[in-house]
Amino acid sequence: MKLLAVYTTVASAQEAQAMARALVERQLAACAQINQIESVYTWQGAVQQSAECRILFKTTANLYPAVEAAIRELHSYDLPAIYAVAFEQAYEPFAAWVQSCASGGTS
Repeated sequence: MKLLAVYTTVASAQEAQAMARALVERQLAACAQINQIESVYTWQGAVQQSAECRILFKTTANLYPAVEAAIRELHSYDLPAIYAVAFEQAYEPFAAWVQSCASGGTS
């Protein structure tokens, strides 16, 4: 089974913590990591700069549609950045842990 790192950014630590907890509790991700970042981007024709939090969700490829739907449901942005990167290689015991925790609520 292919593992994914699914990323999004949110406006505050509180939103990041709530989203991370929700996806882990729903068993859509084995874990979530939150980092404070500074973003520079174009929005509505103007260059913006703001503090954000990046969330990395460790999950499986078959759960991506449900993970994306949950992020969209919980997100405060009009156009959230949601994207995934496949794990090229992973330590097998770690991969097994991700797969057992990210079961989509079927375990």
